[in-house]
Amino acid sequence: MDKRVCKFFYAVRTSLSDKLDNKGNYKFTNERNFNEYCTNSRCSDNLGKVNAGCLFLFDALFKDSSVFKYHNDINMVDYIIIWLSYMLNLKKSEENMSNLQYFYNMYINNNTYKKSITDVAEYNSYKDLVDKANMVNMDMKIISKFYDAFNELCMIYIEFDEQSPNCKNCLKYANGFVEKYKKLKEDTSITKNSSYNKILSSLSTNYDNIKKKCNNFPSLSTIGTANNFVQDSAYSSGQISEDTSSSSIGNKVFIVLSIFAVIPIFLGISYKYSLFGFRKRFKKQQIREKIKNIKKRMNH
Repeated sequence: MDKRVCKFFYAVRTSLSDKLDNKGNYKFTNERNFNEYCTNSRCSDNLGKVNAGCLFLFDALFKDSSVFKYHNDINMVDYIIIWLSYMLNLKKSEENMSNLQYFYNMYINNNTYKKSITDVAEYNSYKDLVDKANMVNMDMKIISKFYDAFNELCMIYIEFDEQSPNCKNCLKYANGFVEKYKKLKEDTSITKNSSYNKILSSLSTNYDNIKKKCNNFPSLSTIGTANNFVQDSAYSSGQISEDTSSSSIGNKVFIVLSIFAVIPIFLGISYKYSLFGFRKRFKKQQIREKIKNIKKRMNH
């Protein structure tokens, strides 16, 4: 991602509104960039307008080798799909299928998107790019969740000046991106799917790339660590508590066993000494009896 890429997306967003008009239709605010992609140079139907914006982006990023060499990154296709999904999600589904699937059947699966990309060997056509990005199997409602975060990220690239870095002016967009990225990171419908996780990773990589030039930008590395820390702490506390409890139980068992072991010894000693005392008393009694008998004999 770079300033040039983001300016193309900005041009589409400011020429084809990402909000419906009062009648629930897509609206151009500037048709000049899109007339060549419309039938008879005029887009009168809703999906025709969206298709014009989509083709504009593909031409700007992948039309031939002169532009493709700057954007030969499949992630650029993901960004187009983010925009497309968001736009299509503004209206109700067509003919009992998702608008993304309907759009694919109506437009991408026809000759316009099947034209060969000039002097590019990696991909045959725009359709080939879309198919390799696995767009048709994506959930339009989920993929459109990336739209706001992507726009914030693009505004950072557009506002950032390589010659005279103005990080302070870009900080509000950086804060906005991090806030939206955090929500995406907490969304299990995204994090549990490898395709959406790949897009999330792409966004974070592009953010980190420009953050290297602006130290005042918030970091993404802390996102998610708080919960992990709590879990780890809980585990550690539980483990310590468990170990302490086990140790305490072990000590108690040892003491009880020790007591039981000592009791027989004590009783044995007591018995021995009591028996010795009994014998001693018995001998004294015998001596007294003998003395009495001697005295009787002397008296007689």
